[in-house]
Amino acid sequence: MENHEQHNANTHEDDHSSHEDHGADHTGHETMFRNRFWISFVLTIPVLLFSEMLQSWFGFTMPAFPGSGYIGPVFAVIIFIVGGVPFLQLAVPELKQRKPGMMMLISLAITVAFVYSLAAVVFDLGAGFFWEMATLIDVMLLGHWFEMRSIRQASGALDELAKLMPDTAERVTQEGETEEIPASELKEGDLVLIRPGASVPADGEVVEGESALDESMITGESRPVNKAAGDEVIGGTVNEGGGSLRVRVRALGEDTALAGIMRLVKEAQGSKSDTQLLADKAAGWLFYIAIGVAAITGVVWVLAVGFQVEALSRVVTVLVIACPHALGLAIPLVVAISTTMGASNGILIRDRLALEEARLVDTVLFDKTGTLTQGEFGVVDMLTVDDWSETQALSLAAALEGDSEHHLGRAIRMRAEQEKLELPAVRDFEAMKGRGIRGRVDGKEVYVGGPRMVEELEAELPGDLKSFAKKSEENARTVVYLIDGTRPVSAFALADVIRDESYAAVDRLRELGFEVAMITGDSERVARAVAGELGIDTVFAEVLPEHKDEKVRELQLEGKQVAMVGDGVNDAPALARADVGIAIGSGTDVAVESAGIILVRNNPLDIVRIVQLSEQTYRKMIQNLVWATGYNIIALPLAAGVLAPVGFVLSPAVGALLMSLSTVIVAINAQLLRKADLR
Repeated sequence: MENHEQHNANTHEDDHSSHEDHGADHTGHETMFRNRFWISFVLTIPVLLFSEMLQSWFGFTMPAFPGSGYIGPVFAVIIFIVGGVPFLQLAVPELKQRKPGMMMLISLAITVAFVYSLAAVVFDLGAGFFWEMATLIDVMLLGHWFEMRSIRQASGALDELAKLMPDTAERVTQEGETEEIPASELKEGDLVLIRPGASVPADGEVVEGESALDESMITGESRPVNKAAGDEVIGGTVNEGGGSLRVRVRALGEDTALAGIMRLVKEAQGSKSDTQLLADKAAGWLFYIAIGVAAITGVVWVLAVGFQVEALSRVVTVLVIACPHALGLAIPLVVAISTTMGASNGILIRDRLALEEARLVDTVLFDKTGTLTQGEFGVVDMLTVDDWSETQALSLAAALEGDSEHHLGRAIRMRAEQEKLELPAVRDFEAMKGRGIRGRVDGKEVYVGGPRMVEELEAELPGDLKSFAKKSEENARTVVYLIDGTRPVSAFALADVIRDESYAAVDRLRELGFEVAMITGDSERVARAVAGELGIDTVFAEVLPEHKDEKVRELQLEGKQVAMVGDGVNDAPALARADVGIAIGSGTDVAVESAGIILVRNNPLDIVRIVQLSEQTYRKMIQNLVWATGYNIIALPLAAGVLAPVGFVLSPAVGALLMSLSTVIVAINAQLLRKADLR
């Protein structure tokens, strides 16, 4: 506990080297500072009551008895040991690293006051500084107690994430029985049973059953997500549906999505932004400024009044006021809060600098496949003729595609599943390579295929289907026909489905004044079709993955601040090249090394939330820096006694109280970031 090295800004990142150490570190320090504060506070009361200076100030007299003159010094020694020595121990790493900061300033101030006061008692030099030292230690302990509590609360999301994983799991044996085992004993490939209300013990794939899982703590998705055979599930999510699931374990321990999220959050808490680096430098400068001002103050006051108590009082006050407590808290607390806020909204901040740079972005470059689109074909439009209904045509086509592995067939089948259609039985199924499929339904010969199938059957397309096909092809969509005998009765337009959120994301970004661009390896025609539907003007098409970063560079050479949004796989070079790299990863693929920010929910609209969080985080950082440094700039001259000629003298105790108050204000201002509305 006593080996905590510079919990201020100078080495704040060391506090986050591991999740367990991190949580224990701040909790332990909070308890230590709290307990020592109350002990010191209680012991300070008799020190104050038996201080001759305070008795003369407030006009009261304590009863004298043998040894009463030693009550103040004895209790002050105990306060120094209980409340002051920890600060001396915390200053050792700063001294060893030759990186002076807050701990060295506190240690210097209380040591000077303590040593002088002891000398005053032993050599009868007059009134000492025991009461000032005691109150200084009290307010320092109180400020550090509040700081540790604030940082622990800001980092509490990691503890909450760790609690999501259940301790036990129900493993399904080869005989079909279930056995309850510790979750730590699970192995990849095990089959586990997830009953209603139970938590998923590991990442995996549903092999049987259907239910809805609460993924809100992982992805930020507010509504339960339906899961069925073939769907991926994330460890730590809760089965809130009425059904049970059998899940094949795919990832354990450090390979799970939850572990990846926690790792990313810890990396973010360990990284530093430009603003925090500026705060670190300011703290270092302030130490040297404080020493310099204290030296000048001592010389001037000695020349003015001689070697008297007042001269030392001014030096001690300068050292107290200069303590960069508020400055050390100004940036780390804001960033810790913004990191956890982002995680709770499905935004994982891997690099703090990326979050800080997001507010400067003016151009957002989206990868198409898997980012703006779902990355898989779907039925985006259909048309029927004669007396055929869409339901009848879709169910018949899906029935024929039931045995097909073609991606177009899967798209038709998925659409029918979404609409929960009952499919008729199919007999004599046959795949006709390069043309389509055929089968018999209710005694009728039915075909599903493209233009080549129509030509081979010498079928005549009705006028409506011809117009539908022409319009679909202009929009770069693939057309598949349903043919009853030799009569085409329906046409399906298939394409890579644009995410519903993409429309809102592009519109919102344009409203906010961002230039929106799209990049893809697809053909110009396909790219223009998707861009046209979304309202994107700038399009880079037929770009190979290894050349995407060149397009980012082109935009940057035009003076633009570029945020690249991609899937984090083939977009890695572009993500790394961009001013801000944002990866859209699925819930089970969050550890994207090439991006500074990861969107867990696959929602492009979260780009807007990133910008909002960046702007509000930066605003709080600057507010805290201005307050912390502004306080020192004003208080240092007062501590030096520049207003002494007009009768105003700032005492060490009052200086310590004001310093602690500035820390509280900074902490409260940082906490107000939680009120930010990200939408």
